[in-house]
Amino acid sequence: KCMWKNICIILMFVVITVGFAQDETTFCEMLGSRELPLMSKEGDVVIGGAFSLHSQISKLLLSWTESPEPLMCSRINLREFRFAQTMVFAIEEINNSSSLLPNVSLGYKIFDSCASTLPTTRSGMGLMNGEGRAFERNCSGQSSVHAVVGTSESSTTIVMLQISGIFHIPVISHFATCACLSNRKEYPAFFRTIPSDYYQSRALAKLVRHFGWTWVGAVRSDNDYGNNGMATFIEAASQEGICVEYSESISRTGSRENVERVVRVIRRGTAAVLVAFLAYDEMDVLLEEALSQNLTGLQWVGSESWITSAHLAKKRYSGILSGSLGFAIRKAKITGLQDFLLRVNPSQEPESNLLKEFWETTFGCSFQSGTPGTKLCSGSESLRVVDNAFTDVSELRISNNVYKAVYAVAHALHSMLKCKDGDGPFENNACADRQKFQPWQILQHIQKIRFRTKEGDEVYFNENGDPAAKYEIINWQPRENGTVSFVKVGVYDASFPAGAQLNFQNTSITWTQRSPQKVPVSVCSEKCRPGTRKVLQKGKPVCCYDCIRCAEGEISNSTDAVSCVRCPHESWSNARRDACVKKEAEFLSFEEIMGILLTSAALLGTSLTAAVALIFYRHRKTALVRANNSELSFLLLFSLTLCFLCSLTFIGRPSDWSCMLRHTAFGITFVLCISCVLGKTMVVLMAFKATLPGRNVMKWFGPVQQRLSVLGFTLVQVIICILWLSISPPFLSKNFKEFKDKIILECSLGSAVGFWAVLGYIGLLALLCFTFAFLARKLPDNFNEAKFITFSMLIFCAVWVAFIPAYVSSPGKFSVAVEIFAILASSFGLLICIFIPKCYVMLLKPEKNTKKNMMGNWAPK
Repeated sequence: KCMWKNICIILMFVVITVGFAQDETTFCEMLGSRELPLMSKEGDVVIGGAFSLHSQISKLLLSWTESPEPLMCSRINLREFRFAQTMVFAIEEINNSSSLLPNVSLGYKIFDSCASTLPTTRSGMGLMNGEGRAFERNCSGQSSVHAVVGTSESSTTIVMLQISGIFHIPVISHFATCACLSNRKEYPAFFRTIPSDYYQSRALAKLVRHFGWTWVGAVRSDNDYGNNGMATFIEAASQEGICVEYSESISRTGSRENVERVVRVIRRGTAAVLVAFLAYDEMDVLLEEALSQNLTGLQWVGSESWITSAHLAKKRYSGILSGSLGFAIRKAKITGLQDFLLRVNPSQEPESNLLKEFWETTFGCSFQSGTPGTKLCSGSESLRVVDNAFTDVSELRISNNVYKAVYAVAHALHSMLKCKDGDGPFENNACADRQKFQPWQILQHIQKIRFRTKEGDEVYFNENGDPAAKYEIINWQPRENGTVSFVKVGVYDASFPAGAQLNFQNTSITWTQRSPQKVPVSVCSEKCRPGTRKVLQKGKPVCCYDCIRCAEGEISNSTDAVSCVRCPHESWSNARRDACVKKEAEFLSFEEIMGILLTSAALLGTSLTAAVALIFYRHRKTALVRANNSELSFLLLFSLTLCFLCSLTFIGRPSDWSCMLRHTAFGITFVLCISCVLGKTMVVLMAFKATLPGRNVMKWFGPVQQRLSVLGFTLVQVIICILWLSISPPFLSKNFKEFKDKIILECSLGSAVGFWAVLGYIGLLALLCFTFAFLARKLPDNFNEAKFITFSMLIFCAVWVAFIPAYVSSPGKFSVAVEIFAILASSFGLLICIFIPKCYVMLLKPEKNTKKNMMGNWAPK
């Protein structure tokens, strides 16, 4: 809080100073100590620079009673010093160019942000005021720089923008990636030559998902870069179906206890993949602690901040980070930069303490004599024999961003100076005053630039000040000599369609030491195979689940199915529950045992009936056949044959036609059969009555009347069947209720009234026949067959009375079997009771088959 209060006070002084400066007669005096650039050069146009030239800052004791102590930054950052020298190189190259900004010299003022917000504030104030190295007490009314390149962190860049934004000075960062900086309303003067983390965070999520890692750990820098980047990654990861087991933050200025705690959390975690959205300094701190706690075996996935750091690779951390994957800015070559860097020497600017500090750090010497344990620097040492972060130009990625940022300012200035009135970007298409232009006027031209560097890189900014989002996918692959190679294994281009942004080259990837040749597995739960569904584990993320087998009748045919799908009505799940198969159709078939037995019984009955008919035919002239009405006997045998055969229509796969046929054939043939039996019974009964004195009944029961009676009784049944088939006929139906995994093919009755009318009519005739036979049971034995008809009708009625409850209660094909059994049983009853005794006499007792024997015991006494 104290730090930000100091910033607000300083800003108030700036506003007051600018206000006073508007009146040229008003005396303006600089308050407080001056912040001087560490590197500077005069020029017609001055470009400011802010780099984290030091990585350590002294802690200040802030008080409201006395002035704060001066900020002390230490431990020079050789990588950032290379960035600063790259800026100087680009400016010198432009000054020597005859095509870009001819007759205009560029100068620079480079300040140290010290990777911290408070030094950045002081550096920003130093860039804004007009003070150089002179010690005049006056102050100017305009900024001393026309554009700023920097800084290297998102948090410090935000602080810089809060200061420079007052004057609309364009700031072009080479390394600030926070997506928050794309907010044009809040940061209208900000540009960058490095893509926004909006794209990198989503690219990291796609990379993790590409390898099937759905359970990852995460660690981030505790600043705007890390917090915003990780928040975007977690959101994108959630959309990709990835769960984050833990998300921890560290700061290079934080306590060691917190770093130790974070490493312990990582060690206890079950995720095999760690996404590290860390700035370079925080990564260094984390790896130091990871080494002390022997944290190995993790698959690291990194951000562009550290993934190509040769400094980290050369340290002891290479074993921990072996196989790391991550996104990096595209590598480039800058012609002449290496020679320029190797020519850096303290003699170029003897008053620069920064150059002296760089030299002393690089060569381990001192320019001050008498320093114990340290040799004296001569200044003639050669950088060509040095291999450190400053001289290493093998991975020019961020340095190239600095190079492009300087050229972006130069091209904007060139465009502004070439502007012709009438084609300008300002009101009335005016151009800026070439002699006295303002930084905000350069801002308009920066937004519209589009050019290519000498190395072929295209530079332009979109409406948010961001460049095109293109990354290289880098893999840490160990060499035989123990060093590490940063191998490009793929690219990511956000301008491509969603499914084609991530592209891998035909290059083998080295993985973590635990599994160098095989892609590591990092999941909370194994994939659910087809036939199962996911059930979330209570209190855990969505990536942690159990695999439950689908219920009967449900399937899942994909991996990690969230739910099972019920099979269609006529299908059922297979044994593995991964496919629906058509339900087995159940019906009484000829192939099964029951069908074979019933078919055999029907054919047996048919054969017996045919045999009886043959016997009767051969003995048609005998007394027994003639006495028992041979015409009705043959018609009865024919109807019994039809009864046996109609039972076969109930066997086999039913259809609409077979359903109509089986019920109507059954009804008509049985009525024909019962009509014949009824006719025989009535003839026997009436024959006896006709022989009594004064009776002449037989004239009504002659052959013609018998035929007509049979025809009439049968015709009634035919009419009933026609009405049934016309109004609501039987039809094929599929019964899904009896069995879950089977379809019962059965014949629906259509009209139940029709069915019971057919059955009832048969029952009525059978009851009438039984009554007549019962009345004729006491006729003389030699002439009487009524008692056999009585037995047959008893069997017939008993079978069909028992049939009704058995038919209703039997499921599926068993109900059909019951109906066939009733048909066969009643038919066999009629055949055996009526015809077998006669056949016995004709075949085995032919002496009784005479008229004399038939009439012998019957004569009126």
